Amino acid sequence: MAGGSADVLHLDRDSPLHRLPPEVKIAAAVAVTLVVVATPREVFWAFGGYAVLVAVVAVVGRVPAGWLARRALVETPFVLLALVLPFVGAGERVTWLGLGLSAEGLLGGWNILVKGTLGVLVSLLLAATTTSRDLIVGLDRLRCPRIVTQIAMFMVRYLDVLVGEARRMRVARISRGDDPRFLWQLRGFAAGIGALFLRAFERGERVYLAMLSRGYSGRMPPAGAGVASAGQWLLAATVPAVAAGVGVTAVLLS
Repeated sequence: MAGGSADVLHLDRDSPLHRLPPEVKIAAAVAVTLVVVATPREVFWAFGGYAVLVAVVAVVGRVPAGWLARRALVETPFVLLALVLPFVGAGERVTWLGLGLSAEGLLGGWNILVKGTLGVLVSLLLAATTTSRDLIVGLDRLRCPRIVTQIAMFMVRYLDVLVGEARRMRVARISRGDDPRFLWQLRGFAAGIGALFLRAFERGERVYLAMLSRGYSGRMPPAGAGVASAGQWLLAATVPAVAAGVGVTAVLLS
């Protein structure tokens, strides 16, 4: 399976994190995210511990801080929501720099901001150290529903093909005098979308029939290296274990 636009978040580096099997990285990322979400929002210093843990993992995986910061901008809408909550929240009001802010809104905004940011960073670390193909292989090994992994596999495989075809159709429309900036030419754009859908459907049918003729039975043959060893599972489990330790300690001391 080729790379391309489906692997824009992957960093081709040689690190211990890159060499881990995908299923253990997926399980560890989900476990860390659950620990972060389950941590009470009032235990402030626990989130500092999580941030340090994420930074250590980024260093081990050779993922630059600037790369993470730029990609984390995807959460900007949630950051804006977190900044608005203190002003529109109900309940007890507190004064800060002459502004009347909602105490509940402050806690709610903090909760969204810190947990959302940590979740995005964990997801980015997973994407940076695992190709899209390996992510699908890892989900398959974790017994994700077969139909989900098959759809994701075909989406990754043919995404570049569809994007390229859509680009060629757009160039063809413009060369014939179409200008998508004008609303009255929206009909041509919609027709192009319909034509692209029909082409994708027909191509999918041809590919599926070709796969059936070659013995496809609903599951792709195993790909990549063997399943993770017990040692690799234990190594990956150290990250969620440390996160859980930080969270439990913070709760007990608060």
